[in-house]
Amino acid sequence: QISWTPLLVLGYLFYLLLGAMVFQLLEKQAETHFRDQFQLEKLKFLQNYTCLDRQALEQFVQVLMEAWEKGVNPEGNSTNPSNWDFSNSFFFAGTVVTTIGYGNLSPSTVAGQIFCVFYALFGVPLNLAFLNQLGKALNAHLLTLERWVQKPGRAQVQLAIFLTTGTLLFLVFPPLVFSYVEGWSYGEGFYFTFITLSTIGFGDYVVGTNPNKHYIPVYRSLTAIWIVFGLAWLALVFNVGADLMERYLQLKWHKSDLSLAEGDTSKLEDEPEQPRIHIPS
Repeated sequence: QISWTPLLVLGYLFYLLLGAMVFQLLEKQAETHFRDQFQLEKLKFLQNYTCLDRQALEQFVQVLMEAWEKGVNPEGNSTNPSNWDFSNSFFFAGTVVTTIGYGNLSPSTVAGQIFCVFYALFGVPLNLAFLNQLGKALNAHLLTLERWVQKPGRAQVQLAIFLTTGTLLFLVFPPLVFSYVEGWSYGEGFYFTFITLSTIGFGDYVVGTNPNKHYIPVYRSLTAIWIVFGLAWLALVFNVGADLMERYLQLKWHKSDLSLAEGDTSKLEDEPEQPRIHIPS
C-alpha cells in the first residue's frame, strides 16, 4: 500500500496557498486605502497646525506607537485604569499559559520578562495537563449521555448534543455579552470569541481595553475563566474533527488501493495465461 501521508502534505500546502491568496485578495486593497487615508490625515494635520513640521509629527506618531506597544492606550488621560491591576494581571497570566498571546500587553521590565519566560515554561504544561483532565471529564459526560440514549444512532445524537450545547455556551451567547459590554457588533464579538478560543489571538480585539468604558473589577477575570473552559471544549472539537478527517483520508486512500488491486486481479483473470519462464537462482 502507498502511504496517504504525501497526499495529506500536499493538501496541507494547498490549503495554506489558498488561504494566502484569499487573504491577499480581501485585505491588500483595504490596507492600501487605509494607508493612503492615514497619509492624507497627516497632511491635513500639518496644514491646520503650521507650527509643526513633518519631522515633529513623525516623532509624535512614534511616541504613540511605542505607548501602544507598551500596553498604554493613547486615548484618554492618566486617570485610565492600570493595565496591571489584579484583574488585568490575572487575565494576562491566563493568556500566557494558554498560549493565546494577544500582543497588546507584555512585560516591559527585564525582571517581568524573565519571570514570564519561566512562568510560561511551567505554566503551559500545567495548562495542557489541566485541559487534558477537563477533556477527559467531558468525554465521561459524553459516555453518560450515550448510556441514556438507548436508541439507534445514539452516537450521532450524543455528538449533536455535545456540539449544540458547547456552541451555545462558548460561541453563540458570549458574543452577545461582549457586544453589550464592549460596544462591538455581534460579528465582531463572534470573531473575537473564536479567535480567542482557538488560541490564535491576533490582539485586534481584546476585552476590557476601552478607556471610555467602566468595567466591573472581575470582568476580565471571569473572561479568563470562560476562556479556559472554552479552550477545553474547542480543543476536543478540533481533535474529533482531525480524527474524523484522518480516518476519512485513510479510508478513501485504502479504498482506492483496493480498487486498483481488484482491477489488476480482474485484468489478470481476463488475460490468457502466459507461458512462464523459470530462471534458476
